[in-house]
Amino acid sequence: MDVGILAQQLFNGLMLGVIYAMIAVGFSLFFGVLDVIKFSHGDVVTVGAFSSLGAAGVAGGFGMLPPALALAAGLLAAVAAGSIAGVVIGRVLVMPLRHAPAINVLLATLMAGTVLREAIRLGVPNGGNPKPFPALLPGGAITAGSFSVGVDSVMILLAGLVLVFATHLLITRTRFGLSIRAVAQDGEVARLAGIDFQRVVLGTFALGSALAAFAGCMLGLYYREVNFNMGVLLGIIGFASAVIGGLGSLLGPILGGFLFAGVQTLVVVVLPFSSAYKDVVAFAAIIVLIGIFPTGLIAERRSERV
Repeated sequence: MDVGILAQQLFNGLMLGVIYAMIAVGFSLFFGVLDVIKFSHGDVVTVGAFSSLGAAGVAGGFGMLPPALALAAGLLAAVAAGSIAGVVIGRVLVMPLRHAPAINVLLATLMAGTVLREAIRLGVPNGGNPKPFPALLPGGAITAGSFSVGVDSVMILLAGLVLVFATHLLITRTRFGLSIRAVAQDGEVARLAGIDFQRVVLGTFALGSALAAFAGCMLGLYYREVNFNMGVLLGIIGFASAVIGGLGSLLGPILGGFLFAGVQTLVVVVLPFSSAYKDVVAFAAIIVLIGIFPTGLIAERRSERV
């Protein structure tokens, strides 16, 4: 295969990997603080995508703001809407059920995701159809032989990598991150130490959901299109990435996200005629890896849980 084309596929894999990692980190954060799986998380990606579309599309479309400020408005709207959705779901559904069987939380959040998805479909004009996303990033391309990648794609990738790294620093180097790790380690002891348990949990839900919403905006900018049901598959991929990486850890889901994207990219490179089955192959690989590493690639240790 041509080296340029191979490099381009590698770039595509990195782009998908950082998006999957941002979604997977949220699953791990939720599991870390409350031992729950929030299955509405994928639909929060959709909330972020449509919130950014509304804010950036309206502002830019009517000429109220230049593209850079319209993009900033879209990103702020996505993060705000995602955080609010995460906090509301955490406060109204998850926390009251934290002592109930895990299946109750799973079912409640699964239904909450359906409500979010259908609200977008019914509330947005002609919401059942894909929506074009405005081009708010600089155009142009970086070309070297057969390798060609858009400047906007490079900016999206760098933004995602910076955000993932910033999240790692937030969890490992700040007082809030220390509180999250304390609650994850032992909630009762954390309360006795003076940590506001509910505030930390809801802050964690806000953080994880904001990451997912930001990923939704990134997807809109990258594919120039959003759909009301885009979060369904992304939620499954994010959860699979978190599980194979190691639920309860921070680096594990990031590794899992890049691994999943890597398998998809490998299928496209090695078997281009079967690229339509890249998701099938990737999920099959995850099944095999779960059998080999039942606790994830980075096994959870109570002293290191996020």
